[in-house]
Amino acid sequence: MKSITTDDLQKLVESGAELNLIDVREAEEVAYGMVPGAVHIPLGQLPEQVGALEQEKEYHVICKAGGRSAMACDYLANNGFQTVNVEGGMMEWNGEVIA
Repeated sequence: MKSITTDDLQKLVESGAELNLIDVREAEEVAYGMVPGAVHIPLGQLPEQVGALEQEKEYHVICKAGGRSAMACDYLANNGFQTVNVEGGMMEWNGEVIA
């Protein structure tokens, strides 16, 4: 499984790179803020939302600490998607957040 640190993700976000970022935390967790540009798909809803994703795109996946995002990456990879797990998740994110 490919992974990226929050520092490296922050550099990509701040550079304006085109990213497909999925936040798999629960609604009460994302209420505290998400990485700009992230799309909220709770881990439990990923199987029913996977049809809305495009297999030719690479998806960066983030959660609170990295565990749920790793599970989401495994699930997506098993369904033919290219994924990158964000190590440390939002607990290590030092960049801007949006509500």
